[in-house]
Amino acid sequence: MTAHPLAGFSTATVSDALDRLGRPGSLLGIAPLFDGARLCGPAFTVRYVTAGSPPGTVGDYLDDVPPGGVVVLDNGGRVDCTVWGDILTAMANQRGVAGTVIDGVCRDVQRALGLSYPIYSRGRFMRTGKDRVEVSDVNRPVTVGGVQVRPGDLLLGDADGVIAVPQEITDEVAEICAVISEREEAILKDVLAGGSIAEARRSHGYHLLQRKGTAEAEA
Repeated sequence: MTAHPLAGFSTATVSDALDRLGRPGSLLGIAPLFDGARLCGPAFTVRYVTAGSPPGTVGDYLDDVPPGGVVVLDNGGRVDCTVWGDILTAMANQRGVAGTVIDGVCRDVQRALGLSYPIYSRGRFMRTGKDRVEVSDVNRPVTVGGVQVRPGDLLLGDADGVIAVPQEITDEVAEICAVISEREEAILKDVLAGGSIAEARRSHGYHLLQRKGTAEAEA
C-alpha cells in the first residue's frame, strides 16, 4: 500500500498548514493510548446516541472497514461508557485497519498495548456501552474533538494527538507542509550552528508560516 503524502509529516506541521488555509482539523482532547502510536488513513465514521427502549446495537460495522482505514467513533465525548474493546482491537489489527479514533473512551487496553494497535481517545474506562448507547449513523459526517469528520477525510495521528484533513485539500496541505518543514529545518540548522533564534526565525519567515492570508509560506 502506497503511503499517503501526508504520512511523513507531524500533526504539528499539518496543523500549521491547516491554519494557513483557515481550516479546522486538530481534534481537541483526543490523545494516543501509548507513546509511539501513529496512524494515517481515510476515515470510516460511526455515530452513537443514547440507547433507546428497547436498546439498539453498538454495531457490527467493523466487517465493512477496509484495510488501511481509520475507525472514527463519535460517542459525543462520553467518558462513562466505552464503544471499543479487545474483540474489536483484535479484529481490526488482524484486518489491517490503520487505527481507531474515539470521541469517548476505550477499554481492554492491554490488548491494544500488546499489539501496538493505535487508539486515540479521551481516555480509558471499563464500563460497556451496551444498553447505554447505540449506533445511529455509519459513514455519515460526525464530530470528534469539536471538528467535523466526513467519510474519506484523512486522519493523521502521532504523539501530539490526531488531526483530520478534508480529503479534497490533502494535496494542497501536503505542499504547504513541505514548505513549512523545509523552513523549520533551515532554522534548526542555523541555530545549531551558533546563530541566534531571533535572526534565524526572521530570515526564514517562521512567524508567517502558519498565518492565514500570507504568501510567505509559498515564497
